[in-house]
Amino acid sequence: MQQEQRSSSDRPLDPGCLLECDAERSADRLGCAVVDFPVAVVLPAGGCGERMGLPTPKQFCTILNRPLISYTIQSFERLSWIGTVVVVIAKENHDLMLNIVQKFNHTKVKVVHGGTTRHRSIFNGLQAFSNTTESTLPMPKPKVVIIHDAVRPFVEEDLLLKITLAAKEQGASGAIRPLVSTVIATTSEGYLDHSLERAKYRASEMPQGFLYDIIFQAYQRCSEFDFDFGTECLHLALQYCGTSAKLVEGPPTLWKVTYKRDLAAAEAIIKETLSTSACIIAGAEAEAVELAKTLQKNLNMMETDVIPCGKESNAEYLSKTRNFIHISTTGSNFLGVLDMVKRFEDTDHARLYPVVIVWVQLNMTKQSADSQRTDELTVFRSLASEVLQGNVLLYGIQIDHSKVPEQWERSVERLTQITVALIRDRNAALTGQLLHA
Repeated sequence: MQQEQRSSSDRPLDPGCLLECDAERSADRLGCAVVDFPVAVVLPAGGCGERMGLPTPKQFCTILNRPLISYTIQSFERLSWIGTVVVVIAKENHDLMLNIVQKFNHTKVKVVHGGTTRHRSIFNGLQAFSNTTESTLPMPKPKVVIIHDAVRPFVEEDLLLKITLAAKEQGASGAIRPLVSTVIATTSEGYLDHSLERAKYRASEMPQGFLYDIIFQAYQRCSEFDFDFGTECLHLALQYCGTSAKLVEGPPTLWKVTYKRDLAAAEAIIKETLSTSACIIAGAEAEAVELAKTLQKNLNMMETDVIPCGKESNAEYLSKTRNFIHISTTGSNFLGVLDMVKRFEDTDHARLYPVVIVWVQLNMTKQSADSQRTDELTVFRSLASEVLQGNVLLYGIQIDHSKVPEQWERSVERLTQITVALIRDRNAALTGQLLHA
């Protein structure tokens, strides 16, 4: 569905509810005003991912060169009212997790070792707030603790706020979703016994929130059978502390990455969210400015801004936008692109998500384009390979200026289609290519 063009004054620079954006920052400010008590998170991440069918546990599988668990951690770290994120992992993955924390600059993470089952791992995570060693500083005990799955990366701040406040008020809370399929009971011989009325039941999801003292006490009291075979934290709070959880309807994005196909679905969601806006930077030439305005009109499925090259206020766009289209009429003019990359390095802008730069070279004369193509391609490929190491995807598109209106319109339309495909696909294999529109 096409979106209406909006001026830069009334829209966020980096839209999308799953990434950093103005809407999230506004919600976070609201959260700070409401959550005036310490909140922590426990992420059990010790599973081996048997159902995934891959040698790597699913929480460490990469999407856009970044482990899945890093996306989940960021969902909590981006909120100032959440203090600590305890990640519980298998002992053999300790160094791997520490490398992830360092590489993606996760500043709120505390890594602890898990147990042989899910409940034992969660209990280990809770104990991290009460147990200290000589080599570690004590962590402050939270008022509310949120328990979440490491492989549910798309948890929204609004839901976290509801779960947190409900847990403080009620003692326990949990996200639920409507059942998709009818639940049936079978006989021991494999025949239908009876079915449940789907409207009366809900699927229990994550996140779940608890007063720390309640869930910690529940785990201290629970049986070995619960530790070995239980899966539901809300049930422990009810059975051992008499605390009935407040249930909160969650959004469809709460789904859990369980199978190999879910990784592709998660990648598609992230790519779609990253591709909702773009910044078009035009050179000073009149032809470049005109092409930028036409391209902005054609990119009506994205939110776009056109800004002049080298403007001081560009720093705001470079620090927030994920997609850039740099239009130049000068052959081999990479100075603007190099300046952008340097700013990305200085601000660490491309650490979490790959940044796309589409360099559009507007050839005013066909002869010049043919004579310089080989040298330009060599330089461009070298630059693209270099910046790829910094998580910047650099693509090139050449377009020949034409005074024939019909021919020019077709070229600009191809330019639009190629640009959209490059931004949406974010294919590293295509970096360094000079495509022709």
